[in-house]
Amino acid sequence: MEGGDEGVEMVVDSKDMQQQSKAFDKLTDRVEDRQLDSTRVQEAMASIAASAEADWNVMRMREKELAAVKINPAEVDIIANELELDKKVAERTLREHKGDAVAAIRHLLR
Repeated sequence: MEGGDEGVEMVVDSKDMQQQSKAFDKLTDRVEDRQLDSTRVQEAMASIAASAEADWNVMRMREKELAAVKINPAEVDIIANELELDKKVAERTLREHKGDAVAAIRHLLR
């Protein structure tokens, strides 16, 4: 009787195989339809590069603006010593507050 059972299983297996084969064909057909368009990829990469360059230019402009702010070196020393900060941090904060020592200190104490 075992021999007869194997034949039935093979028929079921072949039907399952056909269904799986059809399902697989459908999957691969969709993948073929979704091939990447190289033009779109290049446009996306160019957009990313342009965005990064724009960010870099904004940062450079900001640094130029801060460098143009006149500050009193004595105020930098006082802020750095009294608040126990690095002089670079004190100077940067003072420049960001347009040389206003009181505003810089208030910002640092927050």
